[in-house]
Amino acid sequence: MKFLVKAPAKINLSLDVLYKRPDGYHEVEMIMTTIDLADRLEFSLLHKKEIKIISHNRFVPDDQRNLAYQAASLLQERFNVEYGVEITIEKNIPVAAGLAGGSSDAAATLRGLNKIWNLGLTIDELANLGAEIGSDVPFCVYGGTALSKGRGEKITHLPAPPTCWVILAKPFIGVSTAEVYRRLELENVHHPITPNMIQALEEGSFSGVCNNLANVLEDVTLKLYPEVALIKDQMKRFGADAVLMSGSGPTVFGLVQHDSRMQRIYNGLRGFCDQVFAVRILGEKHTLD
Repeated sequence: MKFLVKAPAKINLSLDVLYKRPDGYHEVEMIMTTIDLADRLEFSLLHKKEIKIISHNRFVPDDQRNLAYQAASLLQERFNVEYGVEITIEKNIPVAAGLAGGSSDAAATLRGLNKIWNLGLTIDELANLGAEIGSDVPFCVYGGTALSKGRGEKITHLPAPPTCWVILAKPFIGVSTAEVYRRLELENVHHPITPNMIQALEEGSFSGVCNNLANVLEDVTLKLYPEVALIKDQMKRFGADAVLMSGSGPTVFGLVQHDSRMQRIYNGLRGFCDQVFAVRILGEKHTLD
């Protein structure tokens, strides 16, 4: 038995860090949405209790470091599953990019194995399990557009942003999320007004979404990696309606409504950046069908 699941990337429309918690995590308030750039995971049932990861991307580990492996292992142990699985990952989302590629692979694994191992779990139960793997996994289990609070596990679903193009540009560098958080000076942070972004989404206002894009991690990453600041400046210069770094970076995205301007920005950025994509916002939540 084989089963195919898409694992879409996410971007942060708003990312706020409120304080450091006693458990060592940071209390966050993030608005995220899924986009039409996705890894593809194929699951093949094995009749012996093992987990095999196959990927032709040299940056994707095939052992316990892989979040999809961790998701499979968690389900196997928690529900005493005697079967195994071979997971083939077709990697389209850039690695270490601030786009939750690994978290989305883990979420897709939870959804896929729920099906082929006949576990009968609800999507809420899968999201709760995902919180044990990583902060972005619960959101990625649901997909769509949502406000994530706590360390990412408290999810409130929101309307999708207005239809537009999302242009993504990632330089050939990786960013350590832990290092960015370590260098974040919370006392100097200018916090975004999250309710304003929620209102813009509820009203379907493209200009409202553009005006309220915010990421408190951006300044830290821009200081550490000047090439990220250069890409952001170029994207603005080429005419994106709004520009922001996603997550801890280094991917920068621009929102664009008009097809002709999207093509001009896309072509212009390819001279500055290794990986450039032009995709649409997905907006719809995942189902378990």
